[in-house]
Amino acid sequence: MLSPADMIILGAAALLFFGPDQLPKVARRAGHVMRDIQSTSQSFIREMERAADEAEFKENAARVEPVPYVEPVPYVEPPFTEPPVADPPAGEPPVVEPPVVEPPHAPEAQAGSSAGEPVNPETLPPEKISG
Repeated sequence: MLSPADMIILGAAALLFFGPDQLPKVARRAGHVMRDIQSTSQSFIREMERAADEAEFKENAARVEPVPYVEPVPYVEPPFTEPPVADPPAGEPPVVEPPVVEPPHAPEAQAGSSAGEPVNPETLPPEKISG
């Protein structure tokens, strides 16, 4: 990198060599050349990086084993079946619910019933029999 003093010396030498009329044209042309050199070098660097990446990709691809293609199996819904009834465990008796027993009716309720039920005369009180 040039120091400020070096740049002043180069500028003065260019002014003496090219003259005040030609110096702006020469400087513009030098700027275009520098830009072309820079873009060419960046393009070269990008191309080299791309080639290195491509070589690395091919090297990694060679290490990986290809996965074989397997045809997918279509899903088939199984038919509906009733769930099996569980058998009681062996050695234990099956659970049986006790029968429902209705309480006996009182004799007074039978004697005065009006539902058309037959009445047993032995269960009636004596005042109901004579009547």
